[in-house]
Amino acid sequence: MEWRYGRKVLWTGLGLLLGAVVGIGGFFTQAKGDNPTRRFITINMINANGTLATYLQKAESVSPELAAGREALSESLGFWMQAAIESRDLAEFEKSYDILTRYFIADRDYIVWKLSPEGEAKVSTNALGDDLRIIGALLEGSKVWRKGHPEWKQTARELTEALLNRSQNNGYLVDFYDFSRQEMPDTLSLAYVDLPALKGLQNEGILDQDTYIRYHSLLRNMPDDGVFYPKSFHVVTREYIYEDKVNLIDQLLIAMYAGETGRDQAALHQFLKEEFGQAGKLAGQYTRADRKAAVDYESPSVYGLAIKFALQMGDRPLAEQLYERLQTFKGRDPQYPGGYVFGKNTHIFDNLLPLLGEYAIQRGGHGK
Repeated sequence: MEWRYGRKVLWTGLGLLLGAVVGIGGFFTQAKGDNPTRRFITINMINANGTLATYLQKAESVSPELAAGREALSESLGFWMQAAIESRDLAEFEKSYDILTRYFIADRDYIVWKLSPEGEAKVSTNALGDDLRIIGALLEGSKVWRKGHPEWKQTARELTEALLNRSQNNGYLVDFYDFSRQEMPDTLSLAYVDLPALKGLQNEGILDQDTYIRYHSLLRNMPDDGVFYPKSFHVVTREYIYEDKVNLIDQLLIAMYAGETGRDQAALHQFLKEEFGQAGKLAGQYTRADRKAAVDYESPSVYGLAIKFALQMGDRPLAEQLYERLQTFKGRDPQYPGGYVFGKNTHIFDNLLPLLGEYAIQRGGHGK
């Protein structure tokens, strides 16, 4: 269980414990518009109102800090918007924008991080990483589809202004802001420093250059332990914070954003290459001190991001090896072809991030 945004969200690669590996088929054969993972999501993971369900199976929420059952996350929406851009699916992007404004924003000036399956907001907090991903997608969508949707860019501007006005602490945006209690933490998770989105805001004149440089320097100059990056940055003490166990999803997001600065990423790249070469897999978490796997499970989400990172590093052979491993977890349940389903259940991230990895390797270019 991983703390995210001051709330707990399960992101552990459901069901990927040690088990038999199934055969690989159809390598690179699916066009983006006919992607089986995308088809699984649209058939099985979308609620009646169009929001993306967090889990395949229904379950009652036991805490506002936990995502459960068919509840919808702003994080899922952001990844889905990125997938629509990658596949050049204008209709799906337009639907996502409607979901964003109809439910996640509604009559607010911020994006709530979680909704009920019916689209009701029972929390009053945002999630910075999700916000920047969605804002970045709105700006990128405006570039990809240049005609007819000026409201995308305007929404991105309004959301950014709300963040800058209310969610800054000591000169930095922080992980979340409670708009009801008017409270915020002192930490900025480095996996939320979405430099491409921030650069897009600077290019549009929404974010000034000095502010962008502040975040650019945060990643460019951050320390590391020889392989892994810190987890977060304390905006008051200006100290980088490490944790004893590292979540590989966080590490890969940080690495890809830090790659925008020209920072040397060779150590993490070499670790992933050697670990996969020796173990034949990547674990979901590692112990920082000894670089050993801290858990038995593998995560489709990790493989989706690792593919993108390998491509960003120009290592196509590693990306293809990771892709092959990812495909061994796909479609194991014949009731849900194309999905990463285990024990009749799955987490939306374990389908969205693999989808983005699949698109990246099919595109054959840069993994960002």
